Amino acid sequence: MSSRVFQSVVLQMKDCSDRAVGVIDGQGTVVACNELTCIGEKWSSCAALLAAEQEGQVVSGGYTFKALPGWSGQFDYAAFVKGEDDQAALICSMAVIALNGAKTYYEEKNDKATFVKNILCDNILLGDIYVRAKELHFVSEAPRAVILVRQQGTPDAFAVDVISGLYPDKQSDFVLSVSETDVALVKLLGENADARDLQKIAQNVQEALSRDLGIKTVVGIGTIVGHIRDLARTYKEAQVAIDVGKVFETERSIINYENLGIGRLIYQLPTTLCEMFLREVFKKNPIDALDQETLFTINKFFENNLNVSETARKLFVHRNTLVYRLEKIKKLTGLDLREFDDAITFKVALMVKKYLVSRGIES
Repeated sequence: MSSRVFQSVVLQMKDCSDRAVGVIDGQGTVVACNELTCIGEKWSSCAALLAAEQEGQVVSGGYTFKALPGWSGQFDYAAFVKGEDDQAALICSMAVIALNGAKTYYEEKNDKATFVKNILCDNILLGDIYVRAKELHFVSEAPRAVILVRQQGTPDAFAVDVISGLYPDKQSDFVLSVSETDVALVKLLGENADARDLQKIAQNVQEALSRDLGIKTVVGIGTIVGHIRDLARTYKEAQVAIDVGKVFETERSIINYENLGIGRLIYQLPTTLCEMFLREVFKKNPIDALDQETLFTINKFFENNLNVSETARKLFVHRNTLVYRLEKIKKLTGLDLREFDDAITFKVALMVKKYLVSRGIES
């Protein structure tokens, strides 16, 4: 953020009031003031007070302070006005409005992180992407991917700072708070990067958040794209990875969009179509007619690639016992799981049922 923008605003305010008006940064350094002798002074104690109380005004050392709104949990800048009276409080509130407007305008015009966030959220036209990239000297054609971190439980605003500490190069990698719970990491990758590299990055992020903040997260990984115009697509893929993983990959906390398989297709189907499919597949008895032991046997059978002998060994039962169970399933459902086509149909049906349950539909 350029201090010249702030300085221009506070100098204009000098014509409206005889009070000293200025701005301090997150470390307490005066970066702009209509009393020029104050610029460069360090007011660390005021910064500490503002860090503890960011919502309201703070009075200290004969000045009134109020933080400017920012994306992160910590304040980046705060306005100050000389005086501790009601008039100082009013002028300070008005200064915050004026300074924040200038700050927002500057960031939209000059900040690469804001540019990237606008792309992710589809807040910029395709033609404008090329123009802004050229203005910002932004490298458009380079391999990048979006890794979306969703916090579980009570969100912690410092998650952005932890991830930024892992990837501090703000010209190449961008850590963006996109909602109260979600943080997006737009990572610049090497030319030969693949899914394994993305998995390693996601693991590093997850471990750092768990270690430093003690929070649990689910991480979605989008595909690698070669141009910034496709960042919105890989961001949406990371979102879908989390949403689909919540239904079909409940045991995993890092989900790659490329590994979602058929679950990705099922998740996009209308629920009415899914209900119709289940009725057509299970004409004899509904899927709910199968008890938990039978469903456990079926899942083990799928895990062992429809191999009867291997499944029987894993279940610690005789091969003939498993065959008897499979025959029983065939009588109940009309599907022989030893036949590949029937097994595929049954597997899809189980996933469809799980999807409907996640939507609150019991059928």
